[in-house]
Amino acid sequence: MRDGGGSQSETEPGGVANLDLFRYLTAEERGDYLAIMSLFTASLLADMSAAAAAEQLAATGTTLPAELVEARCKQLVRWGNLIPSLRDARVGTVAEYLRARSRYQVSTLGGRVHRSALEIMATADGAREVARELLGRIADALADIPRLLDAVATPERDERLAGIVTTIFNNQRLFTASVTDFYAYLSGMLSRFDLGGDEYARFKELLLDYVDLINADVNRHAPLIARALDRVLPRIVELLAVLDALPGLSLGEEVAVERSAGRSRTDWTQLHQWYSGADSGPGQLRNAAGQALGQLIANAKRILDSSRTGYSRRADLLRLANWLDHSADDEASRLFAAAFGAWPTRHLGLGPDEPDPRVSPTTSWRAADPIDVPVSLRERGNRVSRGRVSRVPDSTADRRIIEAAARAEAQRHREAAAELLACGNLDGGKLSAAARTVLLDLLARLLAVRTDFPDDIVLVDHDLGLVVAAVAGGHTRVESPDGTLTVDGYTLSVRPVAEAGGATDLRVAR
Repeated sequence: MRDGGGSQSETEPGGVANLDLFRYLTAEERGDYLAIMSLFTASLLADMSAAAAAEQLAATGTTLPAELVEARCKQLVRWGNLIPSLRDARVGTVAEYLRARSRYQVSTLGGRVHRSALEIMATADGAREVARELLGRIADALADIPRLLDAVATPERDERLAGIVTTIFNNQRLFTASVTDFYAYLSGMLSRFDLGGDEYARFKELLLDYVDLINADVNRHAPLIARALDRVLPRIVELLAVLDALPGLSLGEEVAVERSAGRSRTDWTQLHQWYSGADSGPGQLRNAAGQALGQLIANAKRILDSSRTGYSRRADLLRLANWLDHSADDEASRLFAAAFGAWPTRHLGLGPDEPDPRVSPTTSWRAADPIDVPVSLRERGNRVSRGRVSRVPDSTADRRIIEAAARAEAQRHREAAAELLACGNLDGGKLSAAARTVLLDLLARLLAVRTDFPDDIVLVDHDLGLVVAAVAGGHTRVESPDGTLTVDGYTLSVRPVAEAGGATDLRVAR
């Protein structure tokens, strides 16, 4: 059962309840927990108080106050990694009693978890050699079982049978674990897009030589093991009776005892299925080797075809990383933007397939219509065209749309110019939003002619057929639905272009 603090009794069944045993490995204080658990699992029957643990930790170079070690041990007790020790301590003083009142020892599952964690942390993330030599030992050991069962029953014979059975299943577990780790590493390496050059050549030799060696051993020994199991399984009841008769650990029905592998019919059935079942282990190894070979060929095609998106850019990226490392902050920012196109967001032109030809690459993506990215490009980064080549699009309809839009825009400008001409003197005039927009454009051009306006300015626009005059003195106030425009220090007026006498932008002296 579990208390409110999340502790776990050792009699509770496994499963989700045992997940608390792993919490100390990911806690923020995992360094303290690892040191404490390593101390308790370093020797058999380790039983010590928090103060004694603090002293031993200090001797190994880890200095932790006794109060902190006490708190860490209590937390490990709640998680189930440690258990309180109930051994009565013989003390002569009150101080010794206070030091020995809280003693701890490692729990069964807590010790197994920590030993496995230390093994994983000490293992490099590399390839694991396959224990292929164990297949021959498994075949030889299985062949000895029928002969020993036919021999005279003696204690020595029974002990030898038990040793052979334990050796068979330990060797099988070690072989399957090593071959699983090796193929996981091989799959991870062959799926790398940056695999090329010397690395590719090295893994090609690994696949063609070492994998072939593994398959050769499996193909040679797997039939022998399967035939040996076919001779052992009919006598499995006799074999299990011999193993059950040997002295073993028995703590009654209240405590579950984990027996060695090979002591049940299920263990032997699973072993037989691994070598001769429908989904046998040798068949899985052959399929894995075929998949690895196919991935190797795919990598070779990718390396040879540099025009595909899957081409490795590892050397280029390493060179770019070196440049970034030796650049100043400003240079590194510009280099990164140039290398990865990290410019301000903009619309990506699709060429003839662009829905609106007036949208250019400099148009903000917020103002442009959204586009559909093909699935092959969005999910696989593949730009290769599939299917039939599309026909050249007919731009007649698009051209007509553009021409109609241009004519409509020119008509709006002409109407706005006519409204300005009708107004004449702009001070106190009321203009539409379109006319006000045209007037603002004309004022911008006036500013471009002379920004400080020391003299009167006359601007001629032959396209609109009007002349805008800015006379120094007074002010101009124009109202429109969009707001009120006020020009201080100048009086604005508009007249037809015929009155300009054919002149262009003029500056008239005062």
